[in-house]
Amino acid sequence: MDRNKLWEPSAERVRDSEIRRYQGWLQDTHGVSTNSYDELHRWSIEHLDEFWESVWEYFAVIGQRGDSPVRTDESISSTRWFPGATLNFAENLLRQADSTPDTEAVVGLHESRPREALTWEQLRRQVAALSKHLRSLGIGPGDTVCAVLPSLAQTVVALLASASLGAIWSVVNTDFGVDGIADRFAQIEPKVLITVDAHEFNGQVIDQVPQLPKILAALPTVRHHILVDSGALVSSGEGSPIPAAELGLEIPSVRFSKIVSDPAEPKFEILDFSHPLWVLYSSGTTGKPKGIVHSHGGIVLEALKANAFQYDVRPTDRVHFAVSTTWVVWNLMVDAMMRGATIITYDGAPTFERPDRHLKICSDEDATLFCTGAAVLSLAARSGASPKESYSLTNLRTIISTGSPLPTATWAWVYKHVKADMLVGSDSGGTDISSGILGSNPLDPVYSGELQGPYLGVDARTVDGAGTSVEGEVGELVMAQPLPSMPVMFWNDPSGEKFRSAYFDDFPELWRQGDWATKVPGGGFIIHGRSDATINRGGIRMGSADICQVVDSVPGVHESMVLGAELEDGDYFMPLFIVPVPGTEVDDALKTEVVQAIRSRVSPRYVPDEIFPAPGVPRTRTGKIMEVPIKRVFQGGDPAAVNRTTAAEADIVEWFVDFAHRFAENRGARPR
Repeated sequence: MDRNKLWEPSAERVRDSEIRRYQGWLQDTHGVSTNSYDELHRWSIEHLDEFWESVWEYFAVIGQRGDSPVRTDESISSTRWFPGATLNFAENLLRQADSTPDTEAVVGLHESRPREALTWEQLRRQVAALSKHLRSLGIGPGDTVCAVLPSLAQTVVALLASASLGAIWSVVNTDFGVDGIADRFAQIEPKVLITVDAHEFNGQVIDQVPQLPKILAALPTVRHHILVDSGALVSSGEGSPIPAAELGLEIPSVRFSKIVSDPAEPKFEILDFSHPLWVLYSSGTTGKPKGIVHSHGGIVLEALKANAFQYDVRPTDRVHFAVSTTWVVWNLMVDAMMRGATIITYDGAPTFERPDRHLKICSDEDATLFCTGAAVLSLAARSGASPKESYSLTNLRTIISTGSPLPTATWAWVYKHVKADMLVGSDSGGTDISSGILGSNPLDPVYSGELQGPYLGVDARTVDGAGTSVEGEVGELVMAQPLPSMPVMFWNDPSGEKFRSAYFDDFPELWRQGDWATKVPGGGFIIHGRSDATINRGGIRMGSADICQVVDSVPGVHESMVLGAELEDGDYFMPLFIVPVPGTEVDDALKTEVVQAIRSRVSPRYVPDEIFPAPGVPRTRTGKIMEVPIKRVFQGGDPAAVNRTTAAEADIVEWFVDFAHRFAENRGARPR
């Protein structure tokens, strides 16, 4: 397999990395000698308990470790981590305020409103004030606090305040409708709801107040409301923030600014290692999203490990994430603060005023790390932007792309048009573990299309249908050993049946991640897309992303989606949907060019049965392509089972559902 090396770290960068310091510490304190990342990774999975014990010790986690073993059960499906240990996520994150109280902790950016910033001391005091207020409402360990908020400094405060008193946190972005909010929050029965008065997006000020009564009506357990008075209405000239007393609600409501203006001293509940920290959600493409619960202890250890060793985040760093609060990567942004880094939030449109808006933010704020979805980088690349010509990116050391495979052309564009000397990583993980499985490290070179390798402590493998490890061919991505950041439970799943079914039904005692991947012999990994949306022609499997990457590179194609639907009569239908560049027709000439590109760059085997123009690609609000539910409708599944509330653009999903349903009703004639 040919490999194209794009970058290699300098000796100085390797020497200054946190992972190199950790290797020296391991040698001095534990007698563990490793020279390369591969050697360190092998030790971390062969001595899993010792590795995670060392993470607690190396980072001097605040808490009581106790004298219990690292885990009570080595079974991946039933491990209990650090029984008897106690700690608090917020306390460990906010300890940075002791050493650098006047350094910026959170920077809040908007489309047109002034820049905001909280120092570490200001952040700690706001968290303490909000936590005090929540306590006064009777909120304590195990209660749930929910929020409908964009990526704001106030959202970070709200998460940390909830965590500090042991309440369980959950948030979705402001682009969710009432049904989508209710599908997630109603099941976890929040007592407090936090919302924002308005926010800017793509040049418009969006008033969030009118839908508030409907949201509360859908969440009957909510007893108290907090309104984040953002100032968006004032700066837009559309009026002044609505006083909480005038919202016309049937429950008490208090303005966020009033709460945090009341001084308070931090107080942290001491919690069991496995105490719930937050609830994230499955994509919900079929049925209601499942609530995925992570623990204080698991996230503390994973946040320290991933940010220090995989992303090389340092206490003086400034990091920017292009995320919405619904996506787990927003939580990972907050996790970066565990290392003492400053986080830079932004609640506007990713292409407001320029296609490379986020890279301008990196320049303006001297970011050292930029994390984003692959689509954001690809959009900037297709626009013809060359950020290095416009911005100063001297301090930018790392770009992490995630959410979907990074196209080869985009990888090349980043090194050519953004910056040549930096680590560009394409990391793969997920909501399920609130971190990465495969991805970056600061010691190894970067090869085009490859993820450098598994994270430390992650026993990642690719297996065939029998669960046997394979290399050099497409297989299922699995994990053979547990992680502390695996869910402690699914919400409303007391027997654990839903949890076990989600990850272990296909391969007993192997965690199935749901991705197709190839382990490159002597190298890293290649991700091919979701395994349950696999293209399978004649028993030869191909990730949908491998095909769409080629299609999307054809001039005139904006983006695409391909499906492989196994039909009841033994037939197999493989349609390709193309979203053309504005002004381009999906005519015979374009179709011919697309087919030729697939033939020459993928394989004639994967030429689609038919090519159709489409108004867009159906995605969830977190950016995942909704291939699976659309495929099921093609196969005759119930169109009503497709959850529209999870969709970023419901009208696009409706178009595909209608298309697929007409196909299923008339199998003999392809829909036109």
